[in-house]
Amino acid sequence: MATILEDNENAVHTTVQFSINNGETPVSLVKDPGQGSDTRTGVYEDHAVTIYDGRPIADQLDLDKQGFILREFDTAITDFFDDEQVKSIYYREMEEIVKRETGCSEVIVFDHTIRVDDSDMAQTRKVRNPVKNMHNDFTRNSAPQRVRDILPADEAEAKLSKRFGSMNIWRPLIGPVETAPLAICGWDTLREEDLLVAERRYQDRLGGVLHLTYNPDQRWFYFPKMTRDEVVLLKCFDSLDDGTAKWTCHGSFQPPHIPPNAQPRQSIEIRTLYFYDD
Repeated sequence: MATILEDNENAVHTTVQFSINNGETPVSLVKDPGQGSDTRTGVYEDHAVTIYDGRPIADQLDLDKQGFILREFDTAITDFFDDEQVKSIYYREMEEIVKRETGCSEVIVFDHTIRVDDSDMAQTRKVRNPVKNMHNDFTRNSAPQRVRDILPADEAEAKLSKRFGSMNIWRPLIGPVETAPLAICGWDTLREEDLLVAERRYQDRLGGVLHLTYNPDQRWFYFPKMTRDEVVLLKCFDSLDDGTAKWTCHGSFQPPHIPPNAQPRQSIEIRTLYFYDD
């Protein structure tokens, strides 16, 4: 892989946002979509990084090694801003791809978020802006808690006694993506000591995520000019502790040379829990 990185023609040199560990727990007060950015505490800083083109190594990426993959996967959706259509059609499609790629026995889609890299459009459409801070969507404690939040107590405990995980599926709504693409750091270059447990406080529950602090050993990737028929699967949790990829980190960044007529990024994230029979 080293040779591929050295010859990576589409690598970009830019900055991304990291958290700083000041000994306090970062807290986000989560607002409803279209109500502006979340109110948050914590200390953040931008670091210069190289983000490599993941397309030349896409066939080498593995969910149990790096924790993220790129796939072509078309959709029957005609309007992603129609919640009913997303829930009735797209949720089933995403269950299908997670089952196919993980070999799991059951998938539950529990949430979706649309993001637009244009504040006026995001407010009008009542959707969210891209997240700049590098993060992972679950902690060691919040992933099993989410299972307990969603399922009846007996069923939750039965499922938690076996292998389970969480997968995000990220798709552009229009392509090619030219602003605020997704930067991804895989499991193989993440260190748990570089992760900070942070709180997300919703109206009805308390969630936990991981914020990432900077480490020069981290290796960053993106998939340039993603199109509407492409998806990235991002592992956000795996209950195994045997060296299998447990999670990844991700966030948006702005490339150094954006075409003047570029369309603002529009994307959808599907959040899932997946379970195994044994």
